[in-house]
Amino acid sequence: MNPAGQASRIEPEDFEARSVKPSGVLCPNERKHVIAVVASLTVSLTIFRLELLKRLAGAGHEVIAFAPERDPRVEQALAQIGVRFVRIPMARTGLNPLDDIRTLWSLHKHFKRLKPDMILPYTMKPIIYAGIAARLLGVKERCFLVTGLGHVFSDAAGHSFKAWVIRHLCVRLYRLALRGAKVVFVYNEADAEDIRRHRMLQDNQSPTMIPGSGVDLDHFTFSRPPRGGPVFLMIARLLRDKGVVEYVEAARILRRSFPDAKFQLLGHFDSNPTAISRDEIDGWVREGILDYLGTTEDVRPHLAACSVFVLPSYYREGIPRSILEALATGRPVITTDLPGCRDTVHPGENGMAVRARDAAALADAMATFAKHPELAEKMGERSRKIAEARFDVHAVNGMLLDSLQLTD
Repeated sequence: MNPAGQASRIEPEDFEARSVKPSGVLCPNERKHVIAVVASLTVSLTIFRLELLKRLAGAGHEVIAFAPERDPRVEQALAQIGVRFVRIPMARTGLNPLDDIRTLWSLHKHFKRLKPDMILPYTMKPIIYAGIAARLLGVKERCFLVTGLGHVFSDAAGHSFKAWVIRHLCVRLYRLALRGAKVVFVYNEADAEDIRRHRMLQDNQSPTMIPGSGVDLDHFTFSRPPRGGPVFLMIARLLRDKGVVEYVEAARILRRSFPDAKFQLLGHFDSNPTAISRDEIDGWVREGILDYLGTTEDVRPHLAACSVFVLPSYYREGIPRSILEALATGRPVITTDLPGCRDTVHPGENGMAVRARDAAALADAMATFAKHPELAEKMGERSRKIAEARFDVHAVNGMLLDSLQLTD
């Protein structure tokens, strides 16, 4: 890893310059690995990691994916690319120590049997418990993907004594898990700074920054926004931290001046402490403020049908995948001026970044597109170019493989 200080940043052009021979063939690495990828949500293996898993398996590495839920469609998709699936017990949220001990014991048992050469967990609980289990077993190549430090490290977690105790405990667990890591990837400088500030890594280590999980530009194709009244779309887990309440309040404000505007919400209910209830959603729908679109396995038709994408999140994001998908589709983005979210927007070029928890500021930004509908197409074209230049999933995966010292 890199010396302590500012997190090193890998960009697509860096990967191309450093990792490709003059012939255009990646530098060879004869030894194949057994690689354990650990997730806290089974469906995330195909939503966020499918192209990476496909690339690792296609290079001849034995890839084993661990996650808590049975999902036949995910398991079938993984099997088709040669990735094994192992179910483990894991409570994605909650603080029950018995649940977490079961997770640690299960990972330790499976790692001992399968003998991975490398682990690559992502999100908090997989990082902590896979990291500790792998350290106990002496797995040398322990690599971690911090996709966002999450609710515990967000302002929304509060500043009470209980919040401080939980955060302090998580820091101690992170230190145990990350000690001696080969590489720790982060998506934004704020997460890198928190990792340094809380001394989660040893003094001679520093995180490596990559631009999110990337987006498949062939799967999320460019389209021009529909004509007519503005259609605003928010896609997110139904959490207060994601800015759902502010989005609803902004919609309520805009309806007074722009009755033809549409406000759509797509996302699933969650067990997170800041979850929005179904009764709240139903109440907003009855009030006529928004259309709740439920959940879907394919967001592309909904992105194509909207004119502006909105994510007023104050959750501790890495780089939101939903925004990357909107960029690739060619939609302007309104989001918050907070770590992760602001990394996707060039204000005035492909969207706007507003203050978090400020429904009035959000409404003002949305009103700009209602008053000037031509901006949706102009800024949407810029969004697509940003996605192509920085967030192409194949370039991002190339950076990961380069740092992991794996090859195709």
